[in-house]
Amino acid sequence: MENKNFEEVYQEYRQQGTIDAKAEATSDSNSELEHIVAVRKNEEDDIIAFKTNSGRELDYLTALDEAKAGKIAHVDVFHKYGRDIIRSEPDGIKDNNLDQLPTF
Repeated sequence: MENKNFEEVYQEYRQQGTIDAKAEATSDSNSELEHIVAVRKNEEDDIIAFKTNSGRELDYLTALDEAKAGKIAHVDVFHKYGRDIIRSEPDGIKDNNLDQLPTF
């Protein structure tokens, strides 16, 4: 059996993943789809609305329906806490996480 440095192999894997994630995030594969550019939060710091690159302002339920229908790029819908939740695609880039976006 070869003597492998597992930590080194894992770090190479993570670095390549970061490179690939940035390339995917900037690719034009979803250019026809709107994407979220800003969020509105309540006093408890919960996201309650979204603004898209076209300027549309969506309440949470409308955004949820559009995300489920695949009409918004770079977001996922998952079920947690007994309800559906919108989150940014896990791509390893913290700057595009919904919580990190500017507010409107």
